[in-house]
This record gives sequence, C-alpha cells and structure tokens, in this order.
Amino acid sequence: AIMAFLASLTLGSVSLVADTARGWQSDIAREVTVQVRPIEGSDINATLIEARRLVGSFPGVTSVNVIDNEATARLLEPWLGSGLDMKELPVPRLISVVINEHSPPDLASIRTALAQSVPGASLDDHRAWVDRLTTMARATVITGVLIFALMMAATILTVVFATRGAMAGNRNVIEVLHFVGAEQSYIAGQFQKHFLLLGLKGGIVGGGLAIVTFLVIGWWASRNVADPSADQVAALFGTFSVGLSGYVGTLLLVFVIALLTALTSRWTVLRYVGTLDRSSGDD
Repeated sequence: AIMAFLASLTLGSVSLVADTARGWQSDIAREVTVQVRPIEGSDINATLIEARRLVGSFPGVTSVNVIDNEATARLLEPWLGSGLDMKELPVPRLISVVINEHSPPDLASIRTALAQSVPGASLDDHRAWVDRLTTMARATVITGVLIFALMMAATILTVVFATRGAMAGNRNVIEVLHFVGAEQSYIAGQFQKHFLLLGLKGGIVGGGLAIVTFLVIGWWASRNVADPSADQVAALFGTFSVGLSGYVGTLLLVFVIALLTALTSRWTVLRYVGTLDRSSGDD
C-alpha cells in the first residue's frame, strides 16, 4: 500500500508537470506580448492605442488587448505590494496579442514595425523563458520516471522477500506437497493467488489515498486562487489539478501492482521449487 501510494503520487506529479509543459508550448504558439515603456514627454495611452492598431493590422493576429492599470498592478502586487499608483511609477504597459496557431504572423516584421513606428515598444514572444521552463519540466519528468522505476524495483524486491518469508514458514508443507507429486505450477499458483489479493488490496488502498491527496490539493489550490502569489504559481503549474490521464494512470497502476506482485511471487516459488528438484536429483 505504501509503495502504491508513493508510485501513484510520482505518476500524478509526472502527469501534472508533463501537462503543464504542453500547456506552456501551446501558449507560446498562440500568444505574444507587446511591452510599451513610458517615455518622458509622450502620452502612454496614445502610444498604447497606436501599438494596438499597428499590431492588429498584421495578418495572423486574432486579437489585441491592452492590459489595464488594475491588471498590471495585480501582476506586480506579489513584489511591490498592494495599493500601487500606476501613474507615479514608470511601469511598462503590456498588450496581449493572440495569434493564429495555424497561420501565425511574421513576428520579425511586427518587431521591426514597432521599433520604427512606436517609441518604447518591443515585442516579446516569451520563447527563451518558456524554453527554459520546458527544459526544466522535461528534466523533472525524466527524474520522476526514474523514481517510479526505482519504486517498482523496490516493490518487486519486497514481494520477493515476502514470498521467501512465507515459504520459509511453510517449508515443510511445500516439501511434502512437492514430494508427493504436486506440480510446481500448483504450488506456485497458491502463492500467486494469495499475493495477487494482497497486491490488489494494497494497490487499492495506496491508489485510493493518492487520488484523495490529488483531490485535496486541487481543492486547496482552487480555494487560494484569489491570492496574488497563488496567481503566479497558477501561471506556472495551473491549479495543481491532476488531469484525467493522472487518475486513469493511478487506477491502472493498482492492477499493475497486483499483477506484478502475483507474477513476482510465482517466479520466486518456481525458483525455490526448482532448487528442491535439483537437490533431490543430486541425492
């Protein structure tokens, strides 16, 4: 049950990070940002309108929206605190640009046009930032897969030692059954059924607790979405909600652990009974 719980948590975490990385890649394919820096002597609002008009004129641009002062202050609140007066701070203003994923505009042309026509405006496609985060996410996924493999190996070893302990406690019964004609498959089948039920019970308990943990974390994250710092975390990892693949994977893992437990115990018993055959042949 403990190994099933830890393996399910690892599987869910890997699924969460992988889904988040795919979300980042999707975001970069459909949205860019125009940053307009305030310049002394210029009207920032007029500059924003001009930048919005210019960017919206390019084919492949779906929508252009200026992020207002309230939203900008909310973005800066985790670092600068609440109650910001945007008029007193030389804070750049942002324009969110949604682009057509299937027919994207020429970003280089947009960047050049902004530099020539709109003072203080620049285009940021977030590619460098998202590439670093995606690389980190891939490394996390690989690490999670390795941890998951180690847990499966530890589960196999645990079953091997548990089967050996059970055989040691029933050694005389096993030897008598074998010497009176019981086949290896029959003896192994008894242990296999026993450990299959144990593996199934442990998998259900561990997997069920993992699913409950996912639901509790997702509920907690959804309750804190109004917090500015939580908004920044949500921008990276969403709402910490494990997707359907995570839950389906956890349910499948329950049966995989049960099957793995049964097959491992069977293999261990067959090897042990095989040693009895060899020892009796030597005698």
